[in-house]
Amino acid sequence: MKNPIDWLLSAEAIRERSQQIYQIGLSGQLEHFSVHPDKLEACAEFVFETTRENYPDLNVPFHSRWRHFTVNSEDRWKKYCSERSLNDMEKARIGFDIVFVSVLLDAGAGDAWTYKDNMSGETLSRSEGLAIASLDMFLRGDFSSDSNNPWQADAHGLIRLSQETLANGFQVSDANPLSGFDNRLELLRRLGRQVDQRFGCANDPNPRVSAFLETLKNKYNASLTAGSLLHETLHYFVDMWPHGKIINNQCLGDVGVHSKVKGEGLTNNLVPFHKLSQWLSYSLVEPLEWAGISATDLDQMTGLPEYRNGGLFIDMGVLQPKEHVLQVTHSAAAEPIVEWRALTVCLLDELAMIIRNNLNRTADELPLVKILQGGTWTAGRKIAKQLRANGTPPIRLNNEGTVF
Repeated sequence: MKNPIDWLLSAEAIRERSQQIYQIGLSGQLEHFSVHPDKLEACAEFVFETTRENYPDLNVPFHSRWRHFTVNSEDRWKKYCSERSLNDMEKARIGFDIVFVSVLLDAGAGDAWTYKDNMSGETLSRSEGLAIASLDMFLRGDFSSDSNNPWQADAHGLIRLSQETLANGFQVSDANPLSGFDNRLELLRRLGRQVDQRFGCANDPNPRVSAFLETLKNKYNASLTAGSLLHETLHYFVDMWPHGKIINNQCLGDVGVHSKVKGEGLTNNLVPFHKLSQWLSYSLVEPLEWAGISATDLDQMTGLPEYRNGGLFIDMGVLQPKEHVLQVTHSAAAEPIVEWRALTVCLLDELAMIIRNNLNRTADELPLVKILQGGTWTAGRKIAKQLRANGTPPIRLNNEGTVF
């Protein structure tokens, strides 16, 4: 094995460790879930029907943050870009800045939080509300320390981000609480410190987040694989996670512990997921394209192990939580949740193969990132609304704001 810490910061490690749990599940020996692969065909059919409803021509876009900047069929990002004369590279730089802060603020809003969108008059919630709130803050310059250049997220602007500014931006109050608010604030401040440490220099004492784009362009020129994109994202930013697993004083980010997972040395029992980092990497693909850099081999990354995709498999009967799992509220680090997330990673791969086979499509033609969008995330939300008030997850979660 390569350096164990380096290996854990890879999509390869996510699949390998998740597969261990999946295979144990298929043998019926997991503590927290039973696995029913005979239900996968019906689940795939439900996902396909949902995809066809939303994309009748099956021309499905990538599952990324950019899909959430639309309100009442109006793409806010596209609208704002059309109002300014941006060349492709500056559009990409702004895109990197906004997608970093917006994704890092998108770890589940909770059931009580809403956002009043002044432009449309709509009351938004969950991912769409978080997206528009973060976009509004970005356009106001809340993440910039330069009043002459509000459309950016720079190191000093993020480090100095106040609780009041974030609360006002997200309309947070006692009557409108946002799950994990303090952790989200700390995550953005830590992002600022990482940007300062990684990219700050005498010639650029206050670097933007998009300095990362320049680094990728210099290293990879016109093309990089999705696996490389994720690894670079983790390499440069993994220290920003406030509650990540730590080995030898090195933060590993979104890595869980499961007693049945075996590995060499320090990696024993560890199961990496890197959900928000993968969501971020998927969301960087489009700005990279604007900058003239293509991301290839998209299926090197995994499906996102979060409660919409995972909830889909429970609600469709592919996974059956054991009684004790349903009786309490779990943290993201709890072993039942680690088990659920690992099973979700593997089942998304299985589901993707079924859908592609049924449509006679290749992985290049219908990558996992499109199946998520079409797709599993939407179908997970749809069936949750059918089965439970407010579309809550099938398992109770204590959302600390930096995982789900």
